[in-house]
Amino acid sequence: MAEQIPSLESLIAAAKSGFREEFDGEDPSAVVFAPGRVNLIGEHTDYNDGFVLPMALPLVTVMVGSRTEGDESIVVTRNEDIKGARRVKIQKKELFTVDRRCEPKWANYVKGVLANYIGETPTFKAVIVSSVPIGGGLSSSAALEVVTYQFLDALNGDKSRSVMPTDKALACQKAEHDYAGMPCGIMDQFISFLGKKDCALLIDCRMMTSKLIPFADDNVVVLVTNSNVKHELTGSEYSTRRKQCEKAALQLKKLSLRDVAVEDVKRLEDVAEEDIVKRARHVVTEIARTKDAADALKVKDFVRFGELMTQSHKSLKDDFEVSCKELDELVDIALSVKGVLGSRMTGGGFGGCTVTLVYRNSVDLLIATIKTEYSGIPTFYVCSPSDGAQIIH
Repeated sequence: MAEQIPSLESLIAAAKSGFREEFDGEDPSAVVFAPGRVNLIGEHTDYNDGFVLPMALPLVTVMVGSRTEGDESIVVTRNEDIKGARRVKIQKKELFTVDRRCEPKWANYVKGVLANYIGETPTFKAVIVSSVPIGGGLSSSAALEVVTYQFLDALNGDKSRSVMPTDKALACQKAEHDYAGMPCGIMDQFISFLGKKDCALLIDCRMMTSKLIPFADDNVVVLVTNSNVKHELTGSEYSTRRKQCEKAALQLKKLSLRDVAVEDVKRLEDVAEEDIVKRARHVVTEIARTKDAADALKVKDFVRFGELMTQSHKSLKDDFEVSCKELDELVDIALSVKGVLGSRMTGGGFGGCTVTLVYRNSVDLLIATIKTEYSGIPTFYVCSPSDGAQIIH
């Protein structure tokens, strides 16, 4: 069976209880949450000025706490999967030092948001509880960044309301670039801020605009399957792929691969190494697939949407080369089950999750088949599009 996703109410209760345990029985004054996300289609297109189509998940990160005096903030995570210390102290003077990264690694995401927050950065004490799996490609890092930003907004009250959500997302993205050392695109922070229930979000990563696409149908569901493997290549290979895409655009004398047509990729074959051509071909075709998928979703053409998802996986496997045997295995098994419309890897790659569009009456069969045939130990989440980050009043 699929995992029982903890309710938002239960996570808030756990966070409040944890806060009382950590801080001498006090009750927090601020409660906020931010979701993880699954990208339905549009992988490795965001940093190429392309389109992406994610949805916010019911898997969320909750942060509760209160403002304090002085120059020191205390943050505690109750997540048992975290490596290293779960309680950290952050001094204001540490935010802008030359060596910005610290241990434990999770604290860098919080520290980066404090440094890039637009407005007064208060000091505080806080507790974090999360149901977003770490390292699963469901953007636990962006959920942590966005929940931290929303928490600062909650502490600042009305003074925070003049800042646009897009600017907040960009501040969180910069935090990940500068403090966690991950040159990510804008998708994860955008969807965590701007997600809406029963909608996917088509994001134009060049124009920094987005459009909600209704995605609610009783007959179909999204199954997120965590392979529960994470190969260590992720960080270095992500950076390599990004540089390869930039090189492809440069050789074609284009600002980015957003401006490249399929005919241009064929021209590239005469002047560039094979790897550069393959990376460009994936991005160019994936941008087109993402726009086509949004159009299909608008008219509830789930068969076409599923076909595009499956094409996306093949491209990620063969041209962008960011899949792995476990993800390929999960996709192949899913596609063998009657009632599955499409399946693909999601996230940066080399492990993590697949996302599968399946008729509701086939989801139990799909889960049972994967459990029987997959060589690893998978985890399943049956998900529907959920709301973005919010302050709980």
